[in-house]
Amino acid sequence: MLPKFHGLAGEDPHKHLKEFHVVFSTMRPQGILEDYIKMKAFPFSLDGVAKDLLYLQPVLFNTWGDMKCMFLNKFFLASRTTTIKKRICGIRQHSRETLHKSDGDV
Repeated sequence: MLPKFHGLAGEDPHKHLKEFHVVFSTMRPQGILEDYIKMKAFPFSLDGVAKDLLYLQPVLFNTWGDMKCMFLNKFFLASRTTTIKKRICGIRQHSRETLHKSDGDV
């Protein structure tokens, strides 16, 4: 069964690609390139916003590497930004603590 990625905050695109690769490493049809199969199957592992963004791409992908790179560029940055924002919002300055000192806890 294919793993699903929805493009939601907190989802890890690297983890999704690893799980996707594990599924496809067990399937090796003779005479068909692995990259070709991955390119055809990858859209079925996406749902919601992630699937919408893939289909809204103005360029068709020629290689699995291109498709994977676009996916990571789009969703790694979004998930990383959410994580950083959560950490920043969690900063607390204690009484008698300089802002510089409290900033080091991030």
